[in-house]
Amino acid sequence: MMRKTNSTMTKKKMNATALAALLGAGFAAVSLPARAQPQSAPQTGVVFRNTVTGEQLDVSQGKEGGRDTPAVKKFFETGVNSYIDDKSCLRNGESLFATSCSGCHGHLAEGKLGPGLNDNYWTYPSNTQDTGLFSTIFGGANGMMGPHNENLTPDEMLQVISWIRHLYTGPVQDAVWLNDEQKKNYKPYKQGEVIPKDAQGQCKPLEE
Repeated sequence: MMRKTNSTMTKKKMNATALAALLGAGFAAVSLPARAQPQSAPQTGVVFRNTVTGEQLDVSQGKEGGRDTPAVKKFFETGVNSYIDDKSCLRNGESLFATSCSGCHGHLAEGKLGPGLNDNYWTYPSNTQDTGLFSTIFGGANGMMGPHNENLTPDEMLQVISWIRHLYTGPVQDAVWLNDEQKKNYKPYKQGEVIPKDAQGQCKPLEE
């Protein structure tokens, strides 16, 4: 009889202990703050990545300004550069390219210390797209190609890209940055072309 009683008491103690453990865990779960769940990435917009590492670029960093223009907003959303054939932007792009890029890539983007940018061979294939070329300018690449986000705003980068595309001399079928209508009007760049300083368009003249 005593053994049965002891056995029954032992079972009750075990059950009580288990119940206490469960209750304790429940109280702990209630008292702990809920952990924030990771939010999903935006379903729209372009994600810019470093040309070499593939890491995501933070386009909010760098030189102030030049992020709220209609062209930049459109580019960040769709990857389409509205400045490609705008003469007012080509005028600015030529000047910006001369001061920021020509030292390494040549005055006509023919290549110098850095690779040429005016034919259909690209060191980084992603640069055939304007989003890829923007990423390379913004975040840099290998060799001497450092990031330019401290001396060019995103809007200025789009103007530089428009000029680089204007200097293109390769076959039109490889100019994937052009839409169908632009391809119909495409003419390879010829040295000596002059963009009027008073050209009208989306881009205001650069401040001197």
